[in-house]
Amino acid sequence: MEKNYDPKSIEEKWYNLWLENKTFHSDHSKGGEPYCVVIPPPNVTGILHMGHALNNTIQDIMVRWRKMQGRNVVWIPGTDHAGIATQNVVERALKKEGKTREDLGRDAFIERVWEWRKEYGGTIINQLKRLGCACDWERERFTMDEGLSDAVAEVFVRLYNKGLIYKGNYIVNWCSRCQTALSDEESEHAPESGRLYYLKYEIQAADDNEKDYIVVATTRPETLLGDVAVAINPNDERYADLADRKIILPVLNRELVVIKDDFVDPDFGTGVVKVTPAHDPNDFDMGQRHNLEPINVMNGDGTMNEAAGPYEGMDRFECRKQILKDLEDAGLVEKTEEHAHSVGHCYRCDTVVEPRLSPQWFVKMKPLAEPAIEVVKNGDIEFVPARWEKVYLSWMDNIRDWCISRQIWWGHRIPVFYCDACGHQWAAKGVPDKCSKCGDAGIRQDEDVLDTWFSSWLWPFSTFGWPENNDDLKFYYPTHDLVTASEIIFFWVARMVMAGLEFMDDIPFSKVYIHGTVRDDKGLKMSKSLGNSIDPITIIDEFSADALRYSLMMITATGQDVFLSNDKFEIGRNFGTKLWNAARLMEMNGSNEEDVIVTGFGDLCEGLDSSLLGFDDKYIIDRLQVAIAECTENLEKYRFNDASHTLYEFAWHQYCDWYLEYAKNILFGDDEDRKVLVRRIMNYVFSSILRLLHPTMPFLTEELWHAMGYKGKCQLVEDSDSIMNAQWPEPISRKVLDEWGIDAESVEYVDKKHDLIRIARTLKTDYGVAASMKMNYQIKPDCDVTAERMQKDAGSLKALLRAESLLIDGGLKHDKATPCAVTELGAIYMPIEGIIDVEAEIKRLEGQLDKLNGDIERTAKKLDNIDFVSKAPQHVIDRQKTLKQDLIEKKDKVQHLLEMLSNQ
Repeated sequence: MEKNYDPKSIEEKWYNLWLENKTFHSDHSKGGEPYCVVIPPPNVTGILHMGHALNNTIQDIMVRWRKMQGRNVVWIPGTDHAGIATQNVVERALKKEGKTREDLGRDAFIERVWEWRKEYGGTIINQLKRLGCACDWERERFTMDEGLSDAVAEVFVRLYNKGLIYKGNYIVNWCSRCQTALSDEESEHAPESGRLYYLKYEIQAADDNEKDYIVVATTRPETLLGDVAVAINPNDERYADLADRKIILPVLNRELVVIKDDFVDPDFGTGVVKVTPAHDPNDFDMGQRHNLEPINVMNGDGTMNEAAGPYEGMDRFECRKQILKDLEDAGLVEKTEEHAHSVGHCYRCDTVVEPRLSPQWFVKMKPLAEPAIEVVKNGDIEFVPARWEKVYLSWMDNIRDWCISRQIWWGHRIPVFYCDACGHQWAAKGVPDKCSKCGDAGIRQDEDVLDTWFSSWLWPFSTFGWPENNDDLKFYYPTHDLVTASEIIFFWVARMVMAGLEFMDDIPFSKVYIHGTVRDDKGLKMSKSLGNSIDPITIIDEFSADALRYSLMMITATGQDVFLSNDKFEIGRNFGTKLWNAARLMEMNGSNEEDVIVTGFGDLCEGLDSSLLGFDDKYIIDRLQVAIAECTENLEKYRFNDASHTLYEFAWHQYCDWYLEYAKNILFGDDEDRKVLVRRIMNYVFSSILRLLHPTMPFLTEELWHAMGYKGKCQLVEDSDSIMNAQWPEPISRKVLDEWGIDAESVEYVDKKHDLIRIARTLKTDYGVAASMKMNYQIKPDCDVTAERMQKDAGSLKALLRAESLLIDGGLKHDKATPCAVTELGAIYMPIEGIIDVEAEIKRLEGQLDKLNGDIERTAKKLDNIDFVSKAPQHVIDRQKTLKQDLIEKKDKVQHLLEMLSNQ
């Protein structure tokens, strides 16, 4: 093995070999227990960000782990055609050429998009491969490929014929930049500081009496041009006399009726609201209730249309400024107030969304939602963490019809056809050549395309070839775990549940794991606009893919947000280096020789003389079983950080820091039988560590699996020597361990021994003794049983203490001047006479004491300062209290050391 681990060459080597050997490929004909995951398809326009890295690392861990458990695993990859986003990208490219999509025409533009996808659409797929994703790439799908397009058409036709798809003229969220409708979920609301304008509307006088006015409050003055009424609450006595009056619309001088509606909040603004049915969803509902004719005053590009009168052609925000000026000049603006409100923005281009009356296609969601609610309530589908179940159910209980039409060209064109001869309208797969009713050839297809999510909601079964009921679909559906983010519970998760139940008569998955949001170390969500994003590929290049993956898991609590900074990735890199160095130590000491390579407990026990097992041998074997059980349980419960912490503690501390240190004493000794035994134990433990770590650190573990000679061992697949096809370790029962003399008492003794050694090392530090200096230690055991164990274990104790000599004696007596510490195994003494300069050490400690007294005094003064305590945040005060207590404890320790040295 090389001295240093070079991840770049090794990662590329192994990923290519995995692909070449079809390690990720699945085959239903091999039978077994299926385990299926479908990737949340990233946009074809996308590049890998930390959210992708977190999401796909979790999926990859699940997939590799289940494969090692012997399941027939498939992980379906693919990309989403991302209608609006992709069209925007290609339109920007055309703009640089001085062209528009209209210049090309629909067919040529779509062909241009396909060309773009061919050239650039594989970027994120290649990046997922850099991350190490074990997807079955032979099954890669695209939401616009032929098979998925067929599934989309099939679903549309079925729902249309069932009466669940309809076209209606309703208020929709409209993006004037993309010039298309958006679903409610695609309109992302954010709090903004705006203004509330109080405008005066003239009340039509019955005669020549003095003019009177009512005042309405609005945040969007430009929409008053589409007002058709004003509304009051029927119980608001202030405006009881308005019921039979007419109101004059400012600027356009149109008559408005007065309506009474319970929706009006008497406490908002003046209690009188303008009613603009074509530009506000609540006003639209009022208009429906009162049979008001809506007036649309805006074009699709956000400019004012002819209904806006003198403002025709103006941009909506330009119109707002001008109409406010005109109203102010006319004395019709009573006042303006600052007003915080939530404003919708297009999820793709961030343009302010305009509520706008528009003919669109919708899916009736209530009938589809009812069974999807039940499967969550009865536990067929579980959310992890469980709190997301309430979010899901709340949205489903209040679900609105889904606007599925988009006024763009890239996407699945709505399969509805119109006959100009007889007026017939029908839905059909393919492109018919004549009317299905009258037979006339003069037919045309609807111009709109379907919402991108209309293909994504079919993903769990369309990717297996549905509507064909093939063997793949029968074997792998329903899938098992869905790993995703909270922001697409409504976009995607809920809709997949509805689609699965409607078209497959079964749930699409049984568990939904919702991971947190990736944030920077200040708690801000990572985004390009904030400039706080961390590029996963940059991290892979600098630290390695394994370091990225492992670090993410170490700091990601179940379902909680992830707080990242570049230095966090040192966790994974340092851990990988530790494992590499451990493997090199083993290799240099003969652990890769065939006669000592064992990877299972049964192999280890074959020919084992249990009397040769030392306490440390028993301990590491026992602790391995605990690590296996905890790691497996944590993965079962989606506690990926707990699994990572378990492996870190066991591999770094219990194995590398303790067992390998103990093993060095054996390996550098003369007892050949003990050497062979220790090498076999090291291989058993280390091969288990590699398998437990493989799902999280696939590249390093594969490299070490082969470097240590483990390939071909405990394989689940005959023709594969990859660690991914090695059997997941299972813990050995307490009964079997006891039979081999690996008893709980020995384990408890070693835990206490480790504490004793740590305390002995602290004694050195306290008395200023260099860590490298070998001392003469003396131990007074707490009882005869401990004394007997220590005598048997004296070689290990001496080596781990790095002692010049070690005396174990239950009758030891020392004066108070000898440095000593009490442990659970007894007292340990460290004679220092002739070892250190006592006078110099006393002087050093007295200096420490003076500094500590000064620090304590300053901290106490701060806490006694009423001004500080009354103004400082509580966490700052608590930190000062903790600091003071720590300083006092350090002072007590230094005083004790001075007393000991003064008695020398």
